[in-house]
Amino acid sequence: MRDRATVTLDRREGPYGEVVLRRRGEHHEIIANGCFLMDTSDGRSERLLIDAARDALTTAAGGAPGAGGPSVLIGGLGVGFSLAHAAADPRWGRIAIVEREQAIIDWHFSGPLSHISAAALADPRSVILRTDLLTHLRETEDRYDALCLDIDNGPDWTVTDDNENLYSPAGLALCKRRLLPGGVLAVWSARPSRSFEETLRNAGFTGVRTEEIRVARGVPDAVHLAVRPA
Repeated sequence: MRDRATVTLDRREGPYGEVVLRRRGEHHEIIANGCFLMDTSDGRSERLLIDAARDALTTAAGGAPGAGGPSVLIGGLGVGFSLAHAAADPRWGRIAIVEREQAIIDWHFSGPLSHISAAALADPRSVILRTDLLTHLRETEDRYDALCLDIDNGPDWTVTDDNENLYSPAGLALCKRRLLPGGVLAVWSARPSRSFEETLRNAGFTGVRTEEIRVARGVPDAVHLAVRPA
């Protein structure tokens, strides 16, 4: 069977390198600096990122979150699955999304990915923050009930070197500082990482565990979960 035709829809050169949006058959994919990041063919792991954080937050709190719903910061807009899934759940309160690539934001507001995210972006709970995630964590005074991070390919294999800092002890200390007591950190990864689990524990998080999502071929995707002690 011949491969489905791939069409480049947009190509931008930005401060962090090249980012490309392509269409392959009926699906779209994002390429950063020549490396595949994500596509619209599945989305199970991106949705699990949100649900697992909400469920862990409820468990850590010993019951349902308080009135108004818990706040969540989503690190990385990507193809929009995490945002769309969070906005479809009325149990969440404020939904903040950090995205540093203007091209990706444009693809969602007025481009080919708007069919995934239009309703979520119009939700009054949602706000897009165009900035680097580490910069936001350093400079903001905001605190959240949950941080859901889908940056690069996860802690063990980053396309952009600067992204490694997010998964370092210093980066995790920033995450912990931005979480409310009992808050949950959820980190998407292209593969499970036992060493990252240990890094989370060493950073002072509790309840560290990993949920895996089986894929058709290769190692499973993973969501690493950790709780800031109350």
